[in-house]
Amino acid sequence: MTRFDERETGLPRRSGLGLKPEHYQSINDGEPDVGFFEVHAENYMGAGGPPHRWLETIAAKYPLSLHGVALSIGAAGPLDKAHLARLRTLVERYRPASFSEHLAWSTHDTGFLNDLLPLPYTDETLQRVCDHVDETQQALGCRMLLENPSTYVLFEESTIDEIDFLTAISDRTGCGLLLDVNNVMVSAVNHRLDPYAYLDRFPVERVGEVHLAGYDEAQDGAGDRLLIDAHATEVKDDVFALYEHLLRRAGPLPTLVEWDNDVPAFDVLHAEARRVDGALAAEAARRNARAA
Repeated sequence: MTRFDERETGLPRRSGLGLKPEHYQSINDGEPDVGFFEVHAENYMGAGGPPHRWLETIAAKYPLSLHGVALSIGAAGPLDKAHLARLRTLVERYRPASFSEHLAWSTHDTGFLNDLLPLPYTDETLQRVCDHVDETQQALGCRMLLENPSTYVLFEESTIDEIDFLTAISDRTGCGLLLDVNNVMVSAVNHRLDPYAYLDRFPVERVGEVHLAGYDEAQDGAGDRLLIDAHATEVKDDVFALYEHLLRRAGPLPTLVEWDNDVPAFDVLHAEARRVDGALAAEAARRNARAA
């Protein structure tokens, strides 16, 4: 087995944005100052057509991050070989600076569930996920990043802490980690945990990319706060403060702003990217001053 050892992502330590079809023209014409663009792999698995023509044009100008949402890496059954082959075709076609997927499952037998479902953290699921990560990296010929989930339930049978679970996967497979700060906040509030304590324990040296997004808020049956990983608003102030805490610990990292639902005009997204770049520049300046 070839081991894809830890190495830095090829993404710049800047802000990135999700590439949406409604913004193709304005991005291509205006060439905005954005560090990179990210696409969901499954949206580009057709053989050709306008989506590929636009993506080829934009990928020639910007680094590209490929983010999978349907590999079902935590599923009890085998990975879908046809899906892996389509991913391999995309990787070979675009040579993205980064490929990532979720610590989740979405398939059962022949059915596909349009959601990213959580896993119990046990020795059995740890071995299964490691096997699937190994298979994915072998099939794609590159190292992948694995994203921490947003969760709404905990499993009684879990015997491994989430951070220890992610760290063990990285240790065994050589994969990197994608740290979604919004997911940290969502899970922490929903399970009455401390998001700062979570970040302080996270193995930041393995992080190849960070995600930020907006959440929605509701109440559970007991009247307590319930956060939903909605990707439909600006990044909330408490999530951004948590992100700045991460930067103070880890230094500047490639950071994507996700906005997948109720997508606004590109200027709104670009403002979020500039906010992130401001935080990254401030942390770089702080570190330079301390080293002087």
